[in-house]
Amino acid sequence: MATIEDFQRLDIRSGTITACEPLPGARKPAYRMTVDFGPDIGVKHTSAQITALYTPEQLIGRQVLGVVNFTPRLIAGFASEVLVLGVYAQEGVVLVMPDRPVPNGLKLG
Repeated sequence: MATIEDFQRLDIRSGTITACEPLPGARKPAYRMTVDFGPDIGVKHTSAQITALYTPEQLIGRQVLGVVNFTPRLIAGFASEVLVLGVYAQEGVVLVMPDRPVPNGLKLG
C-alpha cells in the first residue's frame, strides 16, 4: 500500500500546453506536447495517448497537471520529460485540469 510519503515525493504542477502535434512512430496514436510549467520548472516536453478525445487545436492553451520529477522516457525516439495526468474513461483518457485558470508551476497539494 502507498503511504503519504510516497505521494509527497511526486512533484505535480500546473502547466499550460503551448504546442501539440501527432507523434509519428508511436505504437499507439499519441501527441507530442510542449508544456510551460512556469519560471521555476520551465518548458517541458511530453507525449500523451489522448488522441481519442482531443485534437491538437483543442489542447493548445489548456492547463493540465503533470508529474515533473520523473526520469524522462524515450517514446518513439522522443524524450518525454513529464507525465501529464488523466483518468481512463471508456471513451478514452480524460485530462485532469484545474477548474479555473491558475499560474503555471503551482504545486498540487
